[in-house]
Amino acid sequence: MNKTSTPISSFIEHHFRHFNAATLKDAAHGYQKHLAGGGKMFLTLAGAMSTAELGLSLAEMIRQDKVHAICCTGANLEEDIFNLVAHDYYERVPNYRDLTPDDEQKLLERHMNRVTDTCIPEMEAMRRIESAVLEEWVAADQKGERYFPHEFMYKILRSGKLKESYQIDPKNSWMLAAAEKNLPMFVPGWEDATLGNMYAGHCISDNVKSVHTVRTGIEYMISLAEWYTKESKLIGDQGSIGFFQIGGGIAGDFPICVVPMLHQDLQRDEIPLWGYFCQISDSTTSYGSYSGAVPNEKITWGKLGVKTPKYVIESDASIVAPLMFAMVLGW
Repeated sequence: MNKTSTPISSFIEHHFRHFNAATLKDAAHGYQKHLAGGGKMFLTLAGAMSTAELGLSLAEMIRQDKVHAICCTGANLEEDIFNLVAHDYYERVPNYRDLTPDDEQKLLERHMNRVTDTCIPEMEAMRRIESAVLEEWVAADQKGERYFPHEFMYKILRSGKLKESYQIDPKNSWMLAAAEKNLPMFVPGWEDATLGNMYAGHCISDNVKSVHTVRTGIEYMISLAEWYTKESKLIGDQGSIGFFQIGGGIAGDFPICVVPMLHQDLQRDEIPLWGYFCQISDSTTSYGSYSGAVPNEKITWGKLGVKTPKYVIESDASIVAPLMFAMVLGW
């Protein structure tokens, strides 16, 4: 059975002919062509995609080597694991638009933190993970060792200490898939995530002696520069590194800047530009907006080239991304 004869792919091929639907199809074909040409794909994850359970399709993309590195927000890093261990305690609020301030207060009092139509249970999810990761923070701190946020998560997942708490099929956790692959990962701005806040609290309480036990920020950019330089050389003339952006903000802006940084600040002119670009976003173009900026603006910043395949799908990523992944996977 070829890719276009599978149920989802064939449906998209037949029905998605115009506007954002056509762009989705074109972008998926471009993704497939990029990989077939020897390229690799760098994926960025903003928004609440882990709480949207994008792992149902993203995990398989990772396992099948359709994604070769990820840059995500601290929220997406941790929320996939929250869902992994506390899924049964999550509550959906279909009528979230009708909630009053008093309704929201009642959710707070029950320790149910709302993300649009989904409430994350603080005690079952956040505090359970905090206990596990605190052990790793303290152990590293006492040994004088330092790790990136995602490396601490990988350690916890690989240790199996959370395994008895799994409440979803492990194959649907993209973080588990990433840990198993040791997928390169970059998490800028981790400090504003729940675990980042908790880490700051433990540093203030002196449970963790050194704030530098968790590596962040500039060190992530240095690591990304090393990864991009190495992978570009390995790929050579056979392909390039593509950029698949879900949402906007720091998850997208941070990594795409590595190319102009390599060119302008390190004079590594031989480093190629990003070779494919696709963004799923409902942000509109406006004065100063990065998330809503059209791809051609990135040419002026030395991120993309004139001939780089460029796509913008102006829609809901929780709808679009699984459909695109289905096409790339041949579902």
